[in-house]
Amino acid sequence: MKKLLLLVVAAVCAVTASAQEPGGMNLGPRLSIYTNTGDTVLGVGAVARYRFDSNWRIEPSITALLHEGCSLDISCDAHYVFDMGVVRVYPAAGLTVNEIGKWAAGLNLGGGIDFDVANVVELTAALKWQAMFDDIRPNPVVLMIGANFNF
Repeated sequence: MKKLLLLVVAAVCAVTASAQEPGGMNLGPRLSIYTNTGDTVLGVGAVARYRFDSNWRIEPSITALLHEGCSLDISCDAHYVFDMGVVRVYPAAGLTVNEIGKWAAGLNLGGGIDFDVANVVELTAALKWQAMFDDIRPNPVVLMIGANFNF
């Protein structure tokens, strides 16, 4: 079951990225705090963003969850970006697979904001709710901060 869930998330990200024309890309580190999980869980990970046009982009990410037993959260979100010059705001929706207690898949719903710091660096903050498809645990709310480096 674990391998199937990981394969589904990877396939969605790969098909979405390859079906579009080339655009801007950026990479960066991400620090996450998972709440509503019983104990608060800290996550450290990396994201990549691929921009299809001036509004649409995807953001696949992988996060190591630093709690007892250590596990992963693998997500792929779509963003619709409202560009306001130095600041960009976006709603986000996507898929996630993680192991907080046991492996499960779910949906991501949320949004975020990006701030330009330099021509090649932006700071980002986001909040998302992960509606998981199992009924064993509560749905995590994730607060994320990070930086992205433009290519």
